[in-house]
Amino acid sequence: MRVLLDIKDNKAQSLLDVLKGLPYVKTKTLSNYQAEAIEQMKEAIDELHLVKTGKLKARNASDLLNEL
Repeated sequence: MRVLLDIKDNKAQSLLDVLKGLPYVKTKTLSNYQAEAIEQMKEAIDELHLVKTGKLKARNASDLLNEL
């Protein structure tokens, strides 16, 4: 299982030390850019799920392109 945690900077190191001490846990620190990219992908997937279930209306592709 993979878990993404959002931890305050001043508390992160102590939690990472605990996690690194557990033999069954692997840790990897992400850059702010990587974490933001993952968050944006998650939001896009959540929105897609809402569109598929009919809880959110999809936008027209031409409208999206015109916005760019």
